[in-house]
Amino acid sequence: MNLSYMQSFYTTVKCNSISKAAKELHLTQPGLSMQLQNFENEIGEKLLIRSNKGVSLTEEGQVVFEFAESMLSLQHNLDKKLKSLKEKKSRLFLSACSSLGEQILPCSIYTFKEIYFNINVSMDIDNSENILKKLLNHDTNLGIIHELDNIPDNVVTEKIISDKLILVGSNKSELKNITIDELTTLPIILREDGSGTLSILKKSLGEKNISTNNLNVLLSLNSSEAIKSSVISGRGFAFMPELSITHELRTGSLKKINIKEFNTDFNYNIVVRKNYCLSDAEEKFLSFLTSKKRCFCY
Repeated sequence: MNLSYMQSFYTTVKCNSISKAAKELHLTQPGLSMQLQNFENEIGEKLLIRSNKGVSLTEEGQVVFEFAESMLSLQHNLDKKLKSLKEKKSRLFLSACSSLGEQILPCSIYTFKEIYFNINVSMDIDNSENILKKLLNHDTNLGIIHELDNIPDNVVTEKIISDKLILVGSNKSELKNITIDELTTLPIILREDGSGTLSILKKSLGEKNISTNNLNVLLSLNSSEAIKSSVISGRGFAFMPELSITHELRTGSLKKINIKEFNTDFNYNIVVRKNYCLSDAEEKFLSFLTSKKRCFCY
């Protein structure tokens, strides 16, 4: 059944005039009359009685009119739903670990938006383990996390950039080089459990047969910015991803302290569920993020 013809029939009845309906539908009167005739031919019944006073419905026309109202309403709702779905696909939601999301990704997102201005981007910042949980619970479809051990088999990872943890203190600190044993005497500010930064630090310390329990831990914070501010104000020392504090190292508000024979290299990875079908916006962002156009903030 031709819904366009049905719409013409419905509008004609509502207007009670072929001329008025033709004007509303942006059709010529002969064109509308032809559509009405074609619709009656499709139905196989006479639906309208035409007169100088307008149009009236036959008994069959009354039945068709009642169904037409419901069917056209369903079509409208379907079109609206499909449009909403299309708009949803032009939205990009991602979850990123704080060291990357707070410091490095904003410039990339800004540049991405300049290229794909019709894609709305939202970013949720959390620690790496929580992002992985959200991914597995289908609360997010695209995550960017620190390198973690024991990634589930149903999660696919792709490296986007390498980094390393470095020990930093305030610019007033006189320390330049220390040994791993001297590290245990310093007042340390750590990230919270579940953070990729803490996971990498534990792994690196473990290679030296040292636990975070051996450190002189002042407190744990769940914000890279809070840790950075604490260290700058001289409250203690902290391990932070080097890329996330490039500006502070350049301006001298933070000072790098070298630890002899202590490896803290790691990667940032994109994570998605295996067999998940990426939306068009997600495909574009992943392609952008792994290209030379990504323009990270340093």
